[in-house]
Amino acid sequence: MNQTIAREDIESLLRWYVDQGIDETIGEEAIDRFALPPPQAAPQPSQPAPAAPSSIRSTPIRPAPIRPTPVGTAPAAATPLRGPVPIESPQLVEDARALAQRCNNVEELEAAVRAFDGCALKRTAKNTVFADGVVGSPVMIVGEAPGADEDRLGKPFVGVSGQLMDRMFDAIGMSRERDLYITNILFWRPPGNRTPTLAEQAVCMAFTRRHIELAQPKVLVLAGGTAAKSVLDTTEGIMRLRGKWTSLSLDDGSTVPTLPTFHPAYLLRTAASKRQSWSDLLSLDKKLRELGIR
Repeated sequence: MNQTIAREDIESLLRWYVDQGIDETIGEEAIDRFALPPPQAAPQPSQPAPAAPSSIRSTPIRPAPIRPTPVGTAPAAATPLRGPVPIESPQLVEDARALAQRCNNVEELEAAVRAFDGCALKRTAKNTVFADGVVGSPVMIVGEAPGADEDRLGKPFVGVSGQLMDRMFDAIGMSRERDLYITNILFWRPPGNRTPTLAEQAVCMAFTRRHIELAQPKVLVLAGGTAAKSVLDTTEGIMRLRGKWTSLSLDDGSTVPTLPTFHPAYLLRTAASKRQSWSDLLSLDKKLRELGIR
């Protein structure tokens, strides 16, 4: 019996899909992955090949003798592979690093990132999400990757987690319109908000490190475990890293005080950790006062 589904129910279902990170369709019909494959027809017995006449004798093939390479002779070089460089290969990381180093300011770096095609994430993203806030601000925040809202609007931290972050910094008298410069280690959204691969992080980090050098923040805040581990090049988890000040050494020889903290999206799922994040904000406020910025 056909049943009419109310429009409100359909809209509610679609909102639930988006909240779960399901924002793309693959095909028109669902595929049952557990269904058994269709039975295959039994192979027909092949006719035996006619026997060769006894008068025809095949000559046995003798293996060619192995000739030793004379001492002091270098082995022949392997034939280089031809064709395009595979996407996200180590060579692309070096290309990204060289391209980033040629940029002399943030504007040139943004243009280079938008023109770069060496990261597979760009193929599925709607927008390149570079940065928001004020260049040259004393505090630079580096998150993980754009979400659905960020991908749609082309700005970092504009969704629900970004709104929470704005309220958190407003509590210590700071705002992205005046005191903050915000970006992510990735400039394109991973499909379904999945964790970015190490290859994707490596390509984008070549630009992100140069981004930090050109922005010249007085203090760097790393939001979330993925950002903290990538920027600090460590395997320590965010539970061990958060709240502990460290010094990030950059390729141009400069250093910047760095504070890892929880990502706002994590706080939305784990409200009990907001107390620790508030402690991190107070520590940030204290550091800025020690540096004479506030």
